[in-house]
This record gives sequence, C-alpha cells and structure tokens, in this order.
Amino acid sequence: MEFGYARVSTSHQNTDRQIEALLEYGIPERNIIVDKQSGKDFERVGYLALKNTMLRAGDTLVIKELDRLGRNKQMIKEELEWLKAHEIRVKILNVPTSLMECDGQDWILEMVSNILIEVMASIAEEERLKNHQRQSEGIQAAKNRGVVFGRPTVRKPENYEAVMEKVASGDMKAVEAMREMGIKKTTFYKLKKIYPMEVTA
Repeated sequence: MEFGYARVSTSHQNTDRQIEALLEYGIPERNIIVDKQSGKDFERVGYLALKNTMLRAGDTLVIKELDRLGRNKQMIKEELEWLKAHEIRVKILNVPTSLMECDGQDWILEMVSNILIEVMASIAEEERLKNHQRQSEGIQAAKNRGVVFGRPTVRKPENYEAVMEKVASGDMKAVEAMREMGIKKTTFYKLKKIYPMEVTA
C-alpha cells in the first residue's frame, strides 16, 4: 500500500499544497496522514500512527518534500534508515529519482536515491541553520536599536542609599523603607541583594 504524509509546523499553516500534490500522485485521500506540529522530533500523533499501526513491510511512504519528514539532517537520516530496515520505501515527490521503478536493478535506484536524500537532508539542515542565524541577527539588530529582551531590569530608587542607611542602622523598618521608596516587597529584597548597605561609622 502507499501512504502519504503531510506536515506543517503550526495549526495556522496550510497543508493544501502538500495534500494536492499527494492526491495528484495517486494517493487515496483516506491514506493521507496530516500533522500540524513542529518537525523538531518524530513524536507527532499522525506520524506515530503511520509507523506503529499503518505502515507494513513492502508499503511505500510518499512525501512532497524531504523536510516535511523532519528538519534536522541527522534525524532525517536515522528515520530513513529505520524505514529502510523495515522494508518501507520512501518516495519524495520533488526528488524524481526516488519515484523511479528499476526492475532487476534496484541497487542503482537505491544508490542514486541515497545520494539525493543525503543532498536534500543537507539542504534542509542548512536552511534550518540559516533561519537560526537570521533570527540571531534580528535579535542583535533589535538590541542595537535599544530593544530590551527578557524581564525588566530592577531600577534603584533615587533615595535608595539614604533610606537603606536608616534600615541598616535600625532607624527604619523594612516596611517603612518600602513605603518611603514606593516599591514592593519583592523589589525591595532584590535591590537589597544587588546593593547591600552597611552601617557607616
């Protein structure tokens, strides 16, 4: 039997293009499994159902593009090796050689397909690294413009030293100091940890 697999990373993305390609290739709609989940690993509901309950030795798994299977080179290679070991053929619609039938010369098809799969896996990995680099560059550019990421920095009140000297000498209680500086309890103890005060002689 032939099964189709389509995947997008989030529920907001559309699988129509992939499903249309699988239908045009001849995969029955009932045999097309769809996941709307990240390709960071293979712990996806649809894909696990394919592996564990549907695909059998001699079956074929058809995908539109290699990165629909996963987004990490090593992960893709390991999964392809698992499928091969279980006698499940993988056809990639944008890798024409993987679609060929070579009666009596299967070793030629396997050799060429393995080379193409290695190349496509490398491209998928390279694209992932590029996206990560673009993201890092974007964050750096935002920082250069003054955009602050993460939790807001605790600001020290202007009267901090004067008030905390009184607290350190015992002339003012912590609750009074918080009220005097106009800060909350959590902020007070954060500041106290960052800027410890000692009693001056």
